[in-house]
Amino acid sequence: MIGNKKTDRWTRRRLLRTLPIVLIHDTLRAALPTLKPVEPFSRFVDVARSAGLTETMVYGEPDSFTYIVESMAAGCAFFDYDNDGWMDIFILGGRRLKDTPANASNRLYKNNRDGTFSDVSAKAGLLDTGWAQGVCVGDYNNDGFEDLFLTYYGQNRLYRNNGDGTFTDVTGNAGLLHPATRYSTGCTFLDYNRDGLLDLFVANYLEIDLATAPKPSLAVPSFCNYRGVPVSCGPVGLPKAKNYLYRNNGDGTFTDVSNESGVAGFRGSYGLTAVSFDADEDGWPDIFVACDSTPSLLLMNNRDGTFREEGLSRSIAVAGDGQVMGGMGAAVGDYNLDGHTDLVKTHYYNQATGLYRNDGKGNFDDVTIQAGLNRETRFVSFGAGLVDFDNDGYPDLLVTTGTVYPELDRVNPKFPSRSPRILFRNRGDGTFVQLGAEAGPGIDAPHCSRGAAFGDFDNDGDMDVLIMNVNEPPTLLRNDAPPNNHWIKIRLEGTRSNRSAIGARVLVRYGGKVQVQEVLSGCSFLSSNDPRLHFGLGTAATADIEIHWPLGAIEKYAGIAGGQLITIREGQGIVKGRPFR
Repeated sequence: MIGNKKTDRWTRRRLLRTLPIVLIHDTLRAALPTLKPVEPFSRFVDVARSAGLTETMVYGEPDSFTYIVESMAAGCAFFDYDNDGWMDIFILGGRRLKDTPANASNRLYKNNRDGTFSDVSAKAGLLDTGWAQGVCVGDYNNDGFEDLFLTYYGQNRLYRNNGDGTFTDVTGNAGLLHPATRYSTGCTFLDYNRDGLLDLFVANYLEIDLATAPKPSLAVPSFCNYRGVPVSCGPVGLPKAKNYLYRNNGDGTFTDVSNESGVAGFRGSYGLTAVSFDADEDGWPDIFVACDSTPSLLLMNNRDGTFREEGLSRSIAVAGDGQVMGGMGAAVGDYNLDGHTDLVKTHYYNQATGLYRNDGKGNFDDVTIQAGLNRETRFVSFGAGLVDFDNDGYPDLLVTTGTVYPELDRVNPKFPSRSPRILFRNRGDGTFVQLGAEAGPGIDAPHCSRGAAFGDFDNDGDMDVLIMNVNEPPTLLRNDAPPNNHWIKIRLEGTRSNRSAIGARVLVRYGGKVQVQEVLSGCSFLSSNDPRLHFGLGTAATADIEIHWPLGAIEKYAGIAGGQLITIREGQGIVKGRPFR
């Protein structure tokens, strides 16, 4: 054939265009016989309304925020407050600047075990109005019932679970009252000194007095406007606050050890979500704090009652290129199945959600780009969970998003007041692929969201998602996972260690793979997850389990069948647990 090689060359694409449409399908199948079929993934449907989660979570003014206190909003929790084996729901709310609507309150919803919930907030003694921020769950008095600690702009609160369906505010008796107004955010229970008692870490965002705080303005300095639009001021330009650590005395009271532990000295950042996990696998819990517009903190446990801050030297304080990020939320999990706990951090506009790979010694590499997460930067991201949604054995990633500047929506469509959830499927090769509507209508549905909690509310063997929405009712994403993959859930009870087993590290081996998870208190964005550890097993029908208890004991269990929740009591083995089905 004579002619120009560029124009006359018959490429595969050009050839296919000349074929009848019926032949194209057969030709593709013949030409690409090695393509792996796309495996089914989970489908998410918002069932909040039918489940009875209908109360609007009031937080600030609906269309504009005067102060940053309104814009950050709050978290939520899955926890079993009545020990019936079913996850109940707790959601934090706020108020308006000038008044408090009658329906403004935190909300406790009891799981009716039929896919619905009942609002028991008043009966439980948990109705409260104020600028609630974060929630962490743990049995601080080791009586077998999970307690609640709530952070506020204002006075934080400790609610003791009375074991009869009610809670008592014991903040004063516990020694946790503070005279000045604080802007507390993330919190986590942890046993930092390994005495079997849960201590308490509280992050603080910044210092602000609403009576004298600056308001949105186009004037210099520029921290009160964004791209030419007046918005709530900060955090840059406002004073930073110190963080607090409280030691559990074992008699229902706590002692402020912030100064002697060194925690009070790390006040160069705007702290938001706090999560405690054993970053360097030395058996002692460390603390990570996602920080906004400043380097994030990694407080390493010195094993003598003190902490040192090593976020920068361990490459987790900023992005891999040295950029300071707007850290909001945090999730931990083993995304690449190497037996080490990695970390995800959610960020501000034009900043990808960060993925930091742990080498097992507490040193991290920013693998955001390698993992394929860098392509999504459109929204402010908040809650996050590294969770195996489809039970294929690889943890996936879901992130909630929402504006902090609702005023921008009126002038620039690039900054919508409501935005979708971001879902990344783990490909099993160290990379993720983003999914949208194909994962169900609950993913693309736009909301202004903040905290997210991850748990199995309907006890069907897959992980669902609870989301706090600003000035909207919450979202409850029911996960309909592919039916053919196996799974196992593990619930731990401490005896020598704290009763909640917070800080326990569990390795599960299945089908030639290994995955690690830790029992956490606070995480995501100012939220708390289902404390039962959930492992997808893929095609494996059994799993081997290795538990590192918080006080150092190691227990191993081989050949445990999947498709069940097992309860393991420290030193006693697998015991009869709470109902599951």
